[in-house]
Amino acid sequence: MKVLVVYCHPCTDSFNGAVRDTVLETLAERGHEVHLLDLYATGFDPVMRADEWLGYHDKAANLAPVHDRAQELLWAEAVIFIYPTWWYGLPAMLKGWLERVLVPGFAFEMPTAQRGARPKLRHIRRVLVMTTCGATPLMSWIMGQPGRRTLLRGFRSVCHPLCSTKFLALYRMDTVSAVERQGHLQRVRKAVASLGRAAFLASDVVPG
Repeated sequence: MKVLVVYCHPCTDSFNGAVRDTVLETLAERGHEVHLLDLYATGFDPVMRADEWLGYHDKAANLAPVHDRAQELLWAEAVIFIYPTWWYGLPAMLKGWLERVLVPGFAFEMPTAQRGARPKLRHIRRVLVMTTCGATPLMSWIMGQPGRRTLLRGFRSVCHPLCSTKFLALYRMDTVSAVERQGHLQRVRKAVASLGRAAFLASDVVPG
């Protein structure tokens, strides 16, 4: 399977980095084709400026500023997101990647009076989301988990209609022990190992 790993953290030695390394090792062991997109390392600009917004609906030109990033999505059959949850949502870098790359005509067709929006990244059939949260599971639930919803509902909506998803979070990130962190990495390994199996069910939630 062709797997795009979208990694978003400014520090290379963070715990998210350990999650990234575990994901890459497990994918290699399973024989998957892998491409790592490190948004900070590549210097991705998450800001959509006025000229880009004015051409947002121009299908002939709106991909020009992010052509290489779009090609990565066209290549992928599965996408794994790895990021820290900040203020209950996605880091600005990752949110900007979604806004600038998932443009009309490429990721979806805009809704019309006759029909709703239509997904165009139908070749993507697996989405796995891995994050760390300083909050507890209860507080994250109270706040509505906007980051999780954006990826498991929003991003998934432009993928294959039967695209399956999995969500894996380590909560209370600032206070968990080293043993608990290692236990979480084992859960990461198990989740990635199941990536190509039919048992990878839609909305399969594995709490940290």
